[in-house]
Amino acid sequence: MSLDPKGESRYFYEGRSLDLFLEARRSGNALVLEERVRRELGGEAVVTGCFSLMPAPGGLKGTWQAPGAARPQEVTLTPLDAARLPLRLPLSPGLSALRRDDPLAFLKLNRPWVTLTGGRAVREPLSGVTYPRVPGASGALNAALQDRQLRHAADALDCRALLPEAAQQDPQEGYTLRAAITLSNARLLSLRDDVDYYCGGAHPDNWTEGVILDRMTGRAVPLTTLFPKLGAARQKTLYLSAVKAKVDAECLNVLREDADEFTAHLSAAGVNLTPSDLPHVVSACAETVTLPYAMLRGDANLNSPLVKTLYPK
Repeated sequence: MSLDPKGESRYFYEGRSLDLFLEARRSGNALVLEERVRRELGGEAVVTGCFSLMPAPGGLKGTWQAPGAARPQEVTLTPLDAARLPLRLPLSPGLSALRRDDPLAFLKLNRPWVTLTGGRAVREPLSGVTYPRVPGASGALNAALQDRQLRHAADALDCRALLPEAAQQDPQEGYTLRAAITLSNARLLSLRDDVDYYCGGAHPDNWTEGVILDRMTGRAVPLTTLFPKLGAARQKTLYLSAVKAKVDAECLNVLREDADEFTAHLSAAGVNLTPSDLPHVVSACAETVTLPYAMLRGDANLNSPLVKTLYPK
């Protein structure tokens, strides 16, 4: 349980691993936590259980009772220091941050993951999120890939917990990730992540994110580190020129008006730009275009050892 008497409290059962949300109030000296669950899409949340807790030596003690139940169940809560728990995954900056900032998510995700396809992918078992790995790569690079997967897995579990009970077991609902390595050379690794999600709101949504990583350090490499002259304005100019052949006139007008930010990933063919700031109603216009490396030679930092891998002699 993550307990915040003045904010959002949550808890989960080990066998289910989806958060149940709690509304806190005081009743005399007792802390009352009402567990509320939506049964169906569009339905109102109903109370499915209630904690009544009092301070006790070493923690809190009280009861939990479901509506209509004959007798309450006794509950004892004691503090848990996540920092003292052993790590079940390789140490990484993201895992350390998760343990510090979101211990509840850490408890779910800090368990052995499943290695697939000869070490080229790993599946997180609770969320089902799968993410690429690079056999034989530096520990720093695979730590960076693990951290990206941690973020996706935590988001996937949070999304599914927000769904009503009737939809939580539907594989068509929730959070779906498609992640692929788009470039791998001696110094650079680039990936594209595509996410489709529906967490019980007004409509489904999606987003795309590209990333460029230094294979030695695992650190993200900004596009302008490789191509200093490829700033936001030039990205838009080149993008609009390239996208004309891919979209109709209506989408082209949308892109001219609203596409001001782009996410980038690298491929063998060039730099790939995808609009990342379009409103949901016109997100279908977010076509990806490829700017060939030959076109961008004048924008590139040709003295960089990273860039030299993109422009072999």
